[in-house]
Amino acid sequence: MRRTRAVFAAVGCAAIAGSSGCAVTRPPAGAAPAPPATAPLPAAVAEVGTDAIPKPEPKSRYGNPPFYDVFGKRYYVLSSSADYVERGVASWYGPGFHQVKTSTGELYDMYAMSAAHRTLPLPAYVRVTNLQNGRSVVVRVNDRGPFVGNRIIDLSYTAAARLDMLRDGTAMVEVRSIDTGAPPPATTTLAAVTPAGTGSSLIATAEAAPLASTSAAPAAETPAVVTPSPATPGAATPTTVSAAKPVLFVQAGAFADPANAARLAARLRDGDYGRIFVRDDVIAGRKMYRVRIGPVADVPSFDRICAALERDGVHDAHLAMD
Repeated sequence: MRRTRAVFAAVGCAAIAGSSGCAVTRPPAGAAPAPPATAPLPAAVAEVGTDAIPKPEPKSRYGNPPFYDVFGKRYYVLSSSADYVERGVASWYGPGFHQVKTSTGELYDMYAMSAAHRTLPLPAYVRVTNLQNGRSVVVRVNDRGPFVGNRIIDLSYTAAARLDMLRDGTAMVEVRSIDTGAPPPATTTLAAVTPAGTGSSLIATAEAAPLASTSAAPAAETPAVVTPSPATPGAATPTTVSAAKPVLFVQAGAFADPANAARLAARLRDGDYGRIFVRDDVIAGRKMYRVRIGPVADVPSFDRICAALERDGVHDAHLAMD
């Protein structure tokens, strides 16, 4: 939360929505003070702090140019959110932007289950899972951002509160799109759990197993993901389940040629990165060699490694999970 963030002016985007792109039409807003993380959540959080309910929606008239430029960097808006999955760092924005226009022209409501994303078409629905504690929520993406550092999504105050990331301001997360035009995918039931203080059940479901690897990379746990049972849609309690924390890494590069992976790994070993290894996986019938650093335990460690990689000329590092 303690950062600057560019917010689109809807009128500016509307004026050039049919042209080549959309640029920021006003200066970035300054960082706003966060409510004390230790204070009780406002009543509104309890009242509207339920998952966003995915539904088919047409693309917004505003906020969906083919591309736009912010701080000298060009972002290309995706034509569809289908099959989108990304892991990285989430941040959140609150009082300083409350009731300010979002990129779709809607007013930002810090108590709604919403988010900002740089490239997903607007609106879109995604499930955001805090990889550090297993909590998971569904939000509606209706804004652009964040444009600072390696953050991949900016969450509303309520969404951040439900993921238990207000105190730190950031969290390592997985962002996974929800197809509003398809029936829910079949899931594997692991266990039913009842959150303390509620009468609702949550059904734990397992993600697909990671791809087989012949590398010597350490074994990692795949976190369990849980979704509200049909009897309790939109339950206010964030979905969560007790499971081993996933093992997270920084991925510095992926190559089809193992020699290229070996060269990058050898170059990085001259720096102060800690453990570096090459993991090989078969993806769509093709073997790929991925250079990884870690494990990484928290956002500060992830940020430090990514900043060092940038200085070493590696510009596409991202969070990876086995």
